[in-house]
Amino acid sequence: MSSAAATPNGTGPLGPIRRLDEIDSTNRYALDAARAGAAPGLVVVADHQTAGRGRLGRTWEAPAGASLLVSVLLRPTIRLEAMHLLTMAAGLAMADAVEAVAGFAPTIKWPNDLLAGDRKLAGMLTEAEVVDGEVTAVVVGIGVNVMWTDFPPEIAETATACNIVAGRAVSRDELLDAFVARYGARLVDLDAVPEDYRARLGTLGQRVRIELADGTFEGEAVGVADDGSLEVRTGPGATRTVTAGDVVHLRPA
Repeated sequence: MSSAAATPNGTGPLGPIRRLDEIDSTNRYALDAARAGAAPGLVVVADHQTAGRGRLGRTWEAPAGASLLVSVLLRPTIRLEAMHLLTMAAGLAMADAVEAVAGFAPTIKWPNDLLAGDRKLAGMLTEAEVVDGEVTAVVVGIGVNVMWTDFPPEIAETATACNIVAGRAVSRDELLDAFVARYGARLVDLDAVPEDYRARLGTLGQRVRIELADGTFEGEAVGVADDGSLEVRTGPGATRTVTAGDVVHLRPA
């Protein structure tokens, strides 16, 4: 695809696209590029990651060619407390891209997984480069299961892929082009992101278990605050706010 250069604040059309056969982590590569002075808008795509990273220190592993592995370098001028909007916008853009290319509409599980039904389709990891207390670059990374045949036993019951849900082959290149176009458009209208995110968020209204570093609790997910935190009703008149943690959607009793 032909890509226009990004605007200086990293909120315009995205490009160029840098394609790699194999890399340890597209996020690591993009962060190194940022430190070397790369302009905002750089999109890094790899066929295979040897040390892909997920949230909370997890790894992201996939056979070569099975997933769309993409990281986007931004240099946003938005305030620090609004950085979560960049991740929300990426999740929305990828959900819209999957719907356009694969023909089904994923939901979002708070904070930033994509689900098809109750199975994980995609995960995201956003990392920032901070110099002297100032954010100089943000890298938003996404891994989407696109063309899988067999999942390893440890995720076979919880994961899915675009081709499985669509019942046909799905092109990683078409999905990438659709995502890049939609993410660029989302980035120039961040004010619309929170409402659209809530509309796509399958977590709202669900009975959930919240897994934190110091314990767990259950309740009903009832809202998302402007800062991106999840609001969970734990009892009559009692609500807890979660800024980071794992969410498990609980099946109705």
